[in-house]
Amino acid sequence: MVQSMTTTNPLDVDATMGEIRRMQRAGCELVRVAVPEKDSTTGLREVVRRSPLPVIADVHFDHHLALLALEAGVHGLRINPGTIHQRSKLKEIIVEARERGVPIRIGINAGSLEERILKRFGSAVPEAMVESARECITLCEDIGHQAVKVSLKASSVSTTVAAYRLFSAQSDYPLHLGVTEAGPPFAGVIKSAVGLGVLLAEGIGDTIRVSLTGDPVLEVRAAYGILRALGIRERGVDIISCPTCGRCEVDLIPLVEEVQERLEHIEAPLTVAVMGCVVNGPGEAREADVGIAGGKGVGLLFKKGEVVEKVKEGAWVQRLMEEVERMVG
Repeated sequence: MVQSMTTTNPLDVDATMGEIRRMQRAGCELVRVAVPEKDSTTGLREVVRRSPLPVIADVHFDHHLALLALEAGVHGLRINPGTIHQRSKLKEIIVEARERGVPIRIGINAGSLEERILKRFGSAVPEAMVESARECITLCEDIGHQAVKVSLKASSVSTTVAAYRLFSAQSDYPLHLGVTEAGPPFAGVIKSAVGLGVLLAEGIGDTIRVSLTGDPVLEVRAAYGILRALGIRERGVDIISCPTCGRCEVDLIPLVEEVQERLEHIEAPLTVAVMGCVVNGPGEAREADVGIAGGKGVGLLFKKGEVVEKVKEGAWVQRLMEEVERMVG
């Protein structure tokens, strides 16, 4: 399942709901909401009531916030034993979650491991991250709450991958995948695609989030892009476009950008090609459902690699959109 996180304080219910609705339209299936202080739990209750998606409360430092979030009716709870490290307080949260039947995500971050674990392992190595998760899992099991999933995130791709591999070799608990603090959209998508792609290709992972410094909708789209590239899930449009070369006789970059923008609302899985060469375009994009291969003054509209129509320059995008809407309509 694809998850993202709101950037708002839930005390601002309207702003939070606005983000959640946009994320839902993009395909988000689970939404995490930060609970930074006591006042925010008042808004959280209303967000839970109005949200079209299951709401997971994200709590750090103050275990009372977790208890208040549970009272607000959240569908899931994310806790970090590195920021709520007192066993008695963790136990109180877990007992309440068990009584309410609310799943817990044990969210381990390399940057916030318990001091005693850091001292034992020397640094935030994968083994230290897994040990932190295992200790919290044991506490949940002792209390009788097994509705648990785990995340083991680092900003380092190699550390993240190694931690998930190590944990999955030892345990069958479900895993939420992510590379934390991945960065701005361009760099963050690359890091996330590499880390999550490796793990997903190995059959590791049950839910994912692409953590970006940007609009949460971009996180959702990036997640589906990763899943689509691996053949795991199909949603939305996959655009095939050539990288341009000396044969290109059209200004392809703005053309592709316009097509991409106009296809963002399409949810049905569809492959659309936008090529800059009438010589090789249809052949290079033979597996596309529909596409346009532009040349000097004229473009070829094609379906499944077969040319079906010649289109004058200036009408390419509109004609392509008409065919797409016909196919998904």
